[in-house]
Amino acid sequence: MRHREGHRSHHSGWLRAAVLGANDGIISTASLMMGIAAAEADTSAILLAGAAGLVAGAMSMAAGEYVSVRSQADTEAADLAREIHELENDVAGELRELEEIYVARGLERSLAHEVAKQLTAHDALGAHARDELGITDMFSARPLQAALTSAGTFAVGALIPLLVVLFHPAQYLSFAIVSFSLIALVLLGGLAAKVGGANTFVGAARVGFWGAAAMALTAAAGHLFGVVL
Repeated sequence: MRHREGHRSHHSGWLRAAVLGANDGIISTASLMMGIAAAEADTSAILLAGAAGLVAGAMSMAAGEYVSVRSQADTEAADLAREIHELENDVAGELRELEEIYVARGLERSLAHEVAKQLTAHDALGAHARDELGITDMFSARPLQAALTSAGTFAVGALIPLLVVLFHPAQYLSFAIVSFSLIALVLLGGLAAKVGGANTFVGAARVGFWGAAAMALTAAAGHLFGVVL
């Protein structure tokens, strides 16, 4: 019978990439637009900067996630290849290795030996991947999934400040960008915390604080340098 009990950690892979992508999309795009707005640029320049930030940011997130997770996947593949070689050439040694792992986890040696023997007979590579290397199907690296998730959620997040510029009048535009972006960040932080089983208020406040800090610093830089496109 398959194990049907659900745990929040099962969501950790896609949740991390999704939250990181959307959070970065909102913060970086809104901050960029705030910097341009603080330099007293017109609405078309702010919109152009935001659109460019969306495309560049989504591609950067996709490339960064893919390279990072691909490196992890390559490392896992190399470790598994080594285990296959050792299982083919030193069966007794690998059996003792599993036995020592189970003894260290609290089993009596006789029981640890029997468990190692039965698991080796059932799926030797799977036992070593799981108990020696910590590699499981649930938490194994998936570079393409991570890249697409990060790029897609970044684009969704970046659309929020862009839509504000498109549909909000030029007057008080900076205030509107900050307000809507912070609301989105707080909701995102709360949602991520709720899905992950953490404190919703703390998660929302943490994301909102860092988002506000990023936008404030970027706006200050735009104001100080006074760059007008």
